[in-house]
Amino acid sequence: MVPSIKITVIAWGAVMAMCSFSFVLKDKTHVAPIHHSKAAKGFAVVELFTSEGCSSCPPADELIAKVQRENNDQPIYILAYHVDYWNRLGWKDQFSSAAYSQRQNRYASWLSASVYTPQAVVNGTREFVGSDEGTLRDAIDKGLQKATSAELTLTTVKPEPGVVNIHYHTTAVPAHTALLIALVQRNAVSKVLSGENNGRTLSHVQIVRSLKNINLNGKNEGSATIANTSGLNKQGLEIIAFLQNTDTGAIIAATKASLLNETSMAKAGMPGTK
Repeated sequence: MVPSIKITVIAWGAVMAMCSFSFVLKDKTHVAPIHHSKAAKGFAVVELFTSEGCSSCPPADELIAKVQRENNDQPIYILAYHVDYWNRLGWKDQFSSAAYSQRQNRYASWLSASVYTPQAVVNGTREFVGSDEGTLRDAIDKGLQKATSAELTLTTVKPEPGVVNIHYHTTAVPAHTALLIALVQRNAVSKVLSGENNGRTLSHVQIVRSLKNINLNGKNEGSATIANTSGLNKQGLEIIAFLQNTDTGAIIAATKASLLNETSMAKAGMPGTK
């Protein structure tokens, strides 16, 4: 794991460079939307590391919202992690957590990459500037067309006061695999009153509010509980779960489930499943 002091040093320099870079990328035109002529063989887990305190992040937030709108029921799973290391600039991001900064550091180790915002990672294997629309769409398309043999099923998703209880089942899972379960807030709007985005009203989608990491240790099924302290009702939340290689960071299966129904069946990782 990269020490926290490295986050500050690397991220400060990188964000200053990315700020102008990301707005140049936003001005590009004629980037094709996601229209898939072939049935998906795989999936795409898009993880965005962002912050309300970073002036170069809003274009990346807008981009993942655009991708979400164009999803067309494809197995694309978006998670926005709000990191906490920009809070020192005068605005505390209400969605930020040190745990998400630590996850970004883990990717820096896995991918031999720098830490900066906005940073996107697709399927745990490819990282790039989160506002780079062409690269994001290419990474998603490649993920959708890459077949996988692993499967992940959420057989029960039951929300209760303050928690969500989940039962999961996996098949064809290799050693050194962890199950990650995220409680995701579908959307939010914030009015920023200080810092780099002072005076702006920011819209967010797919905000990770809680993240649980379970080492499977060779077991193919089990139960887990994830905290729900968001204060939101079931309609504003969903569960996204995925299997990740703990040695390389590669994600081998993913799925999601709504909290609207107490029992939900969701499977992913094989063609034709979701």
